[in-house]
Amino acid sequence: MSHYYDDHDLSRFGDMGRNAPDLWEKFNDWYQATFQEGSLSGREKALIALGVAHALQCPYCIDAWSQECLEKGSNLDQMTEAVHVAAAIRGGAALVHGVQMRKRNAQLSM
Repeated sequence: MSHYYDDHDLSRFGDMGRNAPDLWEKFNDWYQATFQEGSLSGREKALIALGVAHALQCPYCIDAWSQECLEKGSNLDQMTEAVHVAAAIRGGAALVHGVQMRKRNAQLSM
């Protein structure tokens, strides 16, 4: 059975610049600058990216940032904790939208 996500597709990410090279160059410049050492270390940024990758549920990003985390010196405990943080934020974001549901319920129940 074939799968929608193919791990070989990640290597073709650069193809997205073929028909919009100026935009692709701008994206790459910004992306690379974002992950340079700054107030946060490269390891910290990789852990954040790994958490976001899980929250967005991007298998390509999960693969890439898992590898990057390991290369930057993170261990499985740290990576797992980053994923739990992302899951907690995503869960909280879903729950807080319940306030909207409750407001709407109060309006409709009047």
